[in-house]
Amino acid sequence: MNASDELLRSTDPAALLTRDGTVRRLNPAMATALGRPAEQRRGQDFDDLWAEQCRGRDFGDLWPANQRMSAESLVLHAARTNTVAMQVLDFPAQGGAAPVACLVEARPVKDPVSDEQLVWVHALDARNDLASLLIPFRMATKAADLGLWMYSSRDRCLEWLGGAPAVAALFPDPTASLSSVISAVHSDDKEALRQLLRSTSAQSSWVGLRYLARHDGWHQLAAQTRRIQLGYGGPERIFGVVRDDTKQEKHKEEEQAALTAERQRAKDITDFSSALITAATEQELTQIALTRLAATFGATGGLLALVDEGRLRVSTDAGITMWEAEAMHGLPLDHPSPVPEAIRTGRPQFIPSRRDYVHRWPHGTEFPQLARLGSDYAVSITPLSETGDQPLGAWLVTHGSGYRPSVDEITLMGTLADLAGQALRRIRSQEARVELATALQKTMRPTLPEHLPALEVAARYRPSRDGLEIGGDWYDAFILPDGAVALEIGDAQGHDVDAAAAMGQVRASMRAIAAREPDPATVLTRTNELLVTMDAARFASCTMLRIDPSDGQVTGASAGHVPVLTARGDGSHSIRELPGGPVLGVMPDVEYREETFTLDKDSALVMVTDGLVEGPGLTLEAGLDRAGTLAAQARQGGLNAEETADRILDAAVGVDHLDDVAVLVIRRT
Repeated sequence: MNASDELLRSTDPAALLTRDGTVRRLNPAMATALGRPAEQRRGQDFDDLWAEQCRGRDFGDLWPANQRMSAESLVLHAARTNTVAMQVLDFPAQGGAAPVACLVEARPVKDPVSDEQLVWVHALDARNDLASLLIPFRMATKAADLGLWMYSSRDRCLEWLGGAPAVAALFPDPTASLSSVISAVHSDDKEALRQLLRSTSAQSSWVGLRYLARHDGWHQLAAQTRRIQLGYGGPERIFGVVRDDTKQEKHKEEEQAALTAERQRAKDITDFSSALITAATEQELTQIALTRLAATFGATGGLLALVDEGRLRVSTDAGITMWEAEAMHGLPLDHPSPVPEAIRTGRPQFIPSRRDYVHRWPHGTEFPQLARLGSDYAVSITPLSETGDQPLGAWLVTHGSGYRPSVDEITLMGTLADLAGQALRRIRSQEARVELATALQKTMRPTLPEHLPALEVAARYRPSRDGLEIGGDWYDAFILPDGAVALEIGDAQGHDVDAAAAMGQVRASMRAIAAREPDPATVLTRTNELLVTMDAARFASCTMLRIDPSDGQVTGASAGHVPVLTARGDGSHSIRELPGGPVLGVMPDVEYREETFTLDKDSALVMVTDGLVEGPGLTLEAGLDRAGTLAAQARQGGLNAEETADRILDAAVGVDHLDDVAVLVIRRT
């Protein structure tokens, strides 16, 4: 047996390598430690077999990837410096066992046979100095800004080994019982810690734990465990590394809070914009501005000043008291103060302090709220229209003292103010059109004859559910030259001023024609010819009746209008489809037809427009039957024409009417 054999006789892992790390020989313990157990073959001893398998290979290639560099560095250091080198290396786990941490020595030696310089690598017995095996772990965890602890399941004790000072400071006692550590862990995380310590894997995943430190409250920790055997034949321990994620988690929470706030702000801005775009009245626009303005911009109060006949009309939210706002109420646009100036010039104004105010508006210092300007608040004023446009108004928001608006905030404030100005212009324009249309329709709606021989007449009208529009529905009743009574009801296309004008045009034409040619069919024919010749922009449906009060004879014709209802005193009703032709103003050369029937005493005719008997939830047939039933019940109950008309009109609510509606009731007494 030569000297090299003696170097490999150890029961601990050992190997002989060339100075560049090439394997010459391994002993069985090293082969087993590196996960390459010898396979005994007949006629071959272990040395020959291993020489065949590993001789000439690089020693570092036999190690796991995470240990390869350390193993290679150990050998090269010993060879190059010709000194003894030591390194703690983890031999890989075998068959489910824990990895083995060993102190490995590399020593330069000479082969006595060949006189070749070799490196002898072998594991040292460190059972009497296990702490030496922990030094590399402490150094590595400290470099990684982690803490290190060791757990003995037999003693149920945790020993804190240090690492990063900030993490180690969370555990001032170097040794602590498992129960005391668990007591400092959040109740929801205690089981996670127990599972971590029971883990049978060589290395666990990271687990989050909330830990109550003695000196500064709760910390968000992350822990990972490894099972390691300390030297060959040594004890197995669970090592844990701890990372303090408190700052990172707080930063994440702050980022999430900022993101949530930004999303909410974006939603508030979107809702604000949408509300401004859809505002239907000035009152609604004022309400939208005052309820959303301060909240959207993180302000303490908001005020809206609208121009009304050259003076300011001021409204405020709860953040600016009325006694402060009243000082601006009624100011003329040429007043030397910031709100009128912003409206006149179309330029936003920002006032950070009383000194700034007095410097810029020395003649407008009589306002009592100026005493607090700068010390308590700053003011932003944004006009609702640009210079050159008709002055509309401005809104004002107050902020805490020291506030300075960013460029983005100024831009956003201007964008929303511009939307408010557009909405205000639209609302005022629409309201002006509605006022015109309402006045036009009111002047065109006739006054019914008060005293008709043997007849009682009542009419009702209700505009569409959208309060901003006016429709083309109309009715009329007048006495003809021969003493008969003419009754009309109709609907001109559309819901605007033009519709109202078209309605008036048709009604006036029919009256003029009926004065000379009173037959309903003739009146409709002549009216249609007139509208077609004039190339009228709107068409109209219409029903006309001629009633002789003396005998109840009724002659009627229809131009595409809904049928007429008859309600009787016995509670029955019927639907009469009159002859006629298409709607007026569309087709030339139309000859309308008519028919004659008798209206019995104490019976009533009911003429309606389609908005009363048609709707999203009601067909025309069902609507007519419903109106007829109501009219018949009114007649049976002895109600007069006025009361009957009211009852029928109320039915429009039941059909969820979107259109304007008209009803004309004629009762023969």
